[in-house]
Amino acid sequence: MKPITIRPDAIPAFIPQPTDEEPESAGSALARSGVMMAAGTVASRGTGFIRTVVIASAIGGGGVANAYAVANTVPNALYDLLLGGILSAVIVPLLVQAAHDDDDDGEVYAQRLLTMVTVALTVIAIFAVVLAPLIIKAYAGGAKEQQRALAVTFARYFLPQLLFYGVGATIGAILNVRGRFAAPMWAPVLNNVVVIASGIAFDVVTHTAPRPGHLTHQQTLILAVGTTAGVVLQTIALLPSLRAVGFRLKARWDWRGAGLRRAGPFAGWVLGYVVTNQLGYLVIVQFAEAVGNGKGVYALYSYAYILFSLPYAIVAVTVITALFPQMSRSATEGDEPAVARALSQGLSIAGVVLVPATLILVVLGPQIAVAVFQHGQVSPGNAQQTGDILAAFGIGLVPFSMFQMQLRAWLAVRDSRTPMMVNLWVTAINLVVDGILYIVLSTKHIGVGLAVGYAVSYMIGALIFMVKLRRRIPVPEKTYVIRTHVRLLLAAVIAAIPVEIVTHVLSGDFQAKPLGAVVTIVLGSGFGLVAFVLVARRIRISEIDQLRGMLPGRLGRAG
Repeated sequence: MKPITIRPDAIPAFIPQPTDEEPESAGSALARSGVMMAAGTVASRGTGFIRTVVIASAIGGGGVANAYAVANTVPNALYDLLLGGILSAVIVPLLVQAAHDDDDDGEVYAQRLLTMVTVALTVIAIFAVVLAPLIIKAYAGGAKEQQRALAVTFARYFLPQLLFYGVGATIGAILNVRGRFAAPMWAPVLNNVVVIASGIAFDVVTHTAPRPGHLTHQQTLILAVGTTAGVVLQTIALLPSLRAVGFRLKARWDWRGAGLRRAGPFAGWVLGYVVTNQLGYLVIVQFAEAVGNGKGVYALYSYAYILFSLPYAIVAVTVITALFPQMSRSATEGDEPAVARALSQGLSIAGVVLVPATLILVVLGPQIAVAVFQHGQVSPGNAQQTGDILAAFGIGLVPFSMFQMQLRAWLAVRDSRTPMMVNLWVTAINLVVDGILYIVLSTKHIGVGLAVGYAVSYMIGALIFMVKLRRRIPVPEKTYVIRTHVRLLLAAVIAAIPVEIVTHVLSGDFQAKPLGAVVTIVLGSGFGLVAFVLVARRIRISEIDQLRGMLPGRLGRAG
């Protein structure tokens, strides 16, 4: 089986690349695309954050929340397992290459691919709906009968999302290769708005704390239909942009020559990476669900993870998106030291934001959770528990972000085997630590133990990646990434002092209420960030100045 030859820009992100003929206009397009992607990320993550707050307030942190969280996880997990990883690593490059090679700008090829994805995921979604009880049993076999039955009901409404996730991702790729970035970046906002509305509607018609087995048919439908309707609208919202670029929606049944077999071992290792992640995640859900008695540990774990991922999504993903094409182009041209330089630059600059974000999550995690979640059906105990989980997650923010950025470097040099093998270790370490902490910790702290296992696994994974990358990509000069992060860590430790003083001066009862938690966050983070910047300047962390006023597009030009 011959491996496919991928052009330098035939990779996810699809940022326009400068050419010799039009260097200035292409550079401007790159800057505009970077700004647009960053704005879209902030908007989608911001509304997603509000969505989480509204849903949490409406359904609380007990059995209904767990049933909803598990059922809503299933279509995402199955999509990633069946298509998500292959789409980003293999199918998308094929689509981009067809746009470059074919006389019709790859339209027929894209129509054929879109037809294949639609048909395949329609069949899979139908089977998934039929097998919903077995799927939920795999994820939540230890849950109570009423909770598991509610999860099955939710899943039967949620599993059709598989089809719309895949179609939406394929349409987004078609738009991106034609230079359209806005619709795919902003469409999730519509999804979030619809789910926010359904959460508010559920809260209005629910007069008591929701419990599995006690929801009316109307209440269940509001959550179930509303959540899936958001995904459907997110996909439909992309269609006008397809027409705007002149792409015709047409079913193509001549699937021979689609080129999928040429993807070769690269796709196989990517699939292995995805399978490993999903199996590990399945075990984590089982740990959380095994706590039982409607504790809602998995729901609280999910709430905390969403808050934890916000800094990564806004900062690291934007940096990754800006640097990935540059790294791939350098790798294709044989200039692997340039790949290392670009990666080093991204790691250092992202660290300037992610290290102080870690400080805030770790020290102020409980207060953040109280301010965000302690409303409606979320009890003070659940909010506090979510905050403890968030603080544990915060330890892993920088390692997780470093791991994901280094992963792009491996993909840039067309190596998917090494990430797969390293990910086996990461998943194994995560599960071993989770298992040990599950045994030794009390029920109340199981969620914290799961977050600690996650953080520890990515700490080790990031270090393994770093060592292997140094051997794989020799760098002729020093990059100072480790030195920069050590200095950033020193600045964060010193900055933690005024934050701790604030939390100790204000009474515990005051901080246990949402308003008091907000005051604590504002004062603590304010003093802490000022101290961090002053110390960082004092010890000459130059990336502070590089980050200030930096447009996303400049990353590509500064290397």
